[in-house]
This record gives sequence, structure tokens and C-alpha cells, in this order.
Amino acid sequence: MSEKKAFPEHVAIIMDGNGRWAKRRGFPRSAGHLAGAKNISRVVEAAMKAGVKMLTVYAFSTENWKRPEAEVTFLMHLIPRFCNRMLKKMMENGIRLRTIGRANDLPEFARKVLLDTIEATKNNTAFTLNVALSYGGRAEITDAVNAILNDPNRPQGALTEADVAKYLYAPDMPDPDLMIRTSGELRLSNFMLWELSYAELYVTQTHWPDFDAAALQEALDAYAGRNRRFGEVK
Repeated sequence: MSEKKAFPEHVAIIMDGNGRWAKRRGFPRSAGHLAGAKNISRVVEAAMKAGVKMLTVYAFSTENWKRPEAEVTFLMHLIPRFCNRMLKKMMENGIRLRTIGRANDLPEFARKVLLDTIEATKNNTAFTLNVALSYGGRAEITDAVNAILNDPNRPQGALTEADVAKYLYAPDMPDPDLMIRTSGELRLSNFMLWELSYAELYVTQTHWPDFDAAALQEALDAYAGRNRRFGEVK
């Protein structure tokens, strides 16, 4: 592996802190989730202006299904709301929407709008927004293994890393160069365990709804000052 590129083309974000953002303001958690969903649009715009080509955001994990039913229902209704709100902007700015995760777990009303938006933007090439929904890193690897076992044309003999990568949710997606986690937690939370193996990690205390263009630039500047060796000695 070679040294890192001077600028991260693919940035992944664990969007954490919506609930704490709302609590500090005396709002219900739903208000924090709504503010967080609206902030995706602002961060996409900032990322495009900065020169980032791809953004992957952790929107709903496989573990999030365990949250209170009312909260999960609200989050599911945010999906079509987000898609309908963003579609015009995505078409005008060449933004392609994709999803990673177990999309079949989503309720039909949310899945339909999501897939329709993905179809409408599939030929856009200026920027790619990947939204992780009903996503878990372990689930992705498990699904990849099961897909290999069920594929009559699977590779014969011992598998290589490249073989396994072909069965991930988005095999054509380059690994993230930089992973940002907002709200100060110091863990991956089952996010892109395969793809983040050599990503640079950046944690900020800023809650996701307050994460703006300046906060993104701080993360990009931190990345620029690092030297990724991938286990080698330079």
C-alpha cells in the first residue's frame, strides 16, 4: 500500500449526538433527529465545496431497531422526508444517492421512496452520498459470507480479501480515507468494520446538528497533517 492521498476523497461520518443536542435545549429527541437529518444537506454542500467526492453517513444501525417504537417510527418517517427534500438539490448538483445495509428491513413506505430516489439519481456523477440504513458492520460481513456460500459461481479454494470484498454491500465503493465521529464517543459502533480498517479516525465533541462547514474543515485539516503507513516503515 502507498502513502495516503493529501486529501480524503471519501469521508465517513458517525452522526452522533442528536439526542444530547435536543436535551440541552429542552427539546424532545425527535427534534434532535430532525435537526440532524437537515444537517446532512449542509454537510454535503460543505464537503462538495471542500473537494470531497464521497460521503457515507451512519443514519440507522441494526442495533437501533431496539430503541423505543415511537422513536423508530419517527426515524423511519424521516427517510422519505429527507429524500423528498433533497431530490431537487441532488439533481441540480449531480449528487448520487446510494444506501448500504439491509434495506429490506425498512418499512415499505420508507423503502419505496428511498429506492425511487436512488433510481432517479443513479446517473449523477459529481458527488456520491451513501446512507447506511439498518446497517451493521458485522451484519455486512455475515451477509457477504452467506452470499458467497449461496453463489454457485463462487471462487474455489481459499478466499482472498479481494474475493470477500466483492460480496460487500457496495463492492465498487472505495474505502473511506477519513472517519469522523461527532459528540465525543470513542468507538466504531459496528460501522464499516471491513472498510474502515485503515481509515484515519477523527473525533469531535460537537454534536451532529451543530457540525458545520468549519467543523468539517477542522477534520480535513487534521487528516492533512497525518501520515498513514499501512503497517510499513517509511
